[in-house]
Order: sequence, then structure tokens, then C-alpha cells
Amino acid sequence: MMNSTEIGNIGEKSVCDYLVEKGYTIIARNYRIRGGEIDIIATDADYIVFVEVKTRKPNSISGGFDSVNAKKQHLIIKTASDYCSKYPVDLQPRFDIAEVIIINGNVQSIDYIKNAYDTTGYNY
Repeated sequence: MMNSTEIGNIGEKSVCDYLVEKGYTIIARNYRIRGGEIDIIATDADYIVFVEVKTRKPNSISGGFDSVNAKKQHLIIKTASDYCSKYPVDLQPRFDIAEVIIINGNVQSIDYIKNAYDTTGYNY
């Protein structure tokens, strides 16, 4: 039986592969600051993309998209702001969410929402 960290790692790797296939460039994984983490940081044309990956088994009680609530978004935005201050780029930030469905260690599907939320209402 796989633990949640192993399941999450499979999900994150599969999303990285998915993004590279779509022409994105992965520039960081698991970027952490105190109180926050971003699973994947990538570039896509004019955007620096901060991707939250949620890996679930089929019929999970909560969906991956639903679990990225306002509090989680706030932490991701705060972490992204920290990243951008340390590694400035001339790109527009975008916040995406990927939901990966996994069965017995195998990825069944990846649902991907571009620009899932923005910084409206967030005070830097």
C-alpha cells in the first residue's frame, strides 16, 4: 500500500510530464517557505505558472479542485510572491490547479485548470 507522499509524488511527476508535453518549461518543484509550498513552478510563453497538484483516488470524499480553498490559495500566492522576489522574471504570474486520479499507483487521468484563481483581494 502506498502512502500519501508516494501517491503525491506520482501525481506531481505525471503533471510535470504533462506540462512538458504541452511545451511548458519546469523551473522548480516543491518550492517551500515557512508556511507555504508550491508543487510545480513552470513557464508557459508569457507566464510564470504556479501549479498546485492534488492527487486523489477515484471516489475520494473531496475533489482535488475543491481542496484548494481560499486559505490554500492565500498560502500559494504568498509563496509565489516570495519566489518572484528572490527570482525576478518578466513574466505574468498565473495560478493553475491539476487534479490527478490514481488507481494502484497508475495515473488514470489529469484534469488541468489554467488560471484557476488570481490575486484579487490578496494583500502583499
